[in-house]
Amino acid sequence: MIVAFDIDGVIRDVAGSYRLALSDTVEHFTAGGFRPTPIEIDTLKGEGIWNNDWEASLELVYRYFEGLGKSRTEHPVSYEAIVAFFQSRYRGENIDGAWTGYLAGEPLLVDRAYFEELTSAGIQWGFFSGATTVSARFVLEGRVGLEQPLLVAMEDAPGKPDPTGLFAVMKALNAAADETVVYVGDTVADMATIVRAREQDASRSFLAIGSLPPHVVTGEASVREAYEAGLRSAGADAIVASAREITSEFLGLM
Repeated sequence: MIVAFDIDGVIRDVAGSYRLALSDTVEHFTAGGFRPTPIEIDTLKGEGIWNNDWEASLELVYRYFEGLGKSRTEHPVSYEAIVAFFQSRYRGENIDGAWTGYLAGEPLLVDRAYFEELTSAGIQWGFFSGATTVSARFVLEGRVGLEQPLLVAMEDAPGKPDPTGLFAVMKALNAAADETVVYVGDTVADMATIVRAREQDASRSFLAIGSLPPHVVTGEASVREAYEAGLRSAGADAIVASAREITSEFLGLM
């Protein structure tokens, strides 16, 4: 069995980093007119096509101005400026090899021992994430302590739900023809990635596991129920409150 993991919301809690940078960015480019809440961000991502937080930021800015009666052509916003401002908040500066932005304080949701247990059980694993390579390796190698883990990041493949990156992970791990491939993610786009993978390779068994992000797990019951419903509707075969629950025993029952 092969298990590919998303990173944001699965390996690290990004509520106080990526999502905070997203809110900061939208607020900045709407001149303080709109600051999206976590639920509003979840609603946007629930559409299944806004996995890239730079693009999500730009979309929310445009929707704000559209609400004021201004078209996208009337009020153009520079994507490059969105990216630059977002990164100034999320990544910050690199001082003596250490980043000063929000990513420096991201809580980890799993540890190195977790992946060592998967390896001991004969389960191959890797990562397919929409995060940049720098950000992803910072958390996987610098914080979790993994040694050169297999990673397909933003620069390496089209964004989800396109399954190209997932297929790249499978190829790198020499997936056998009859080997089940599992993808663990926290968004509708992640679940839809498996649906599209099945469409492109009907001969293989693909499974999607939705791992709830911490802000949903600790939120109101109605919010969690709605979030779970969205993941199931998008194709989740199972839902867990943490990737730590996805043990070899858990996978053996799927």
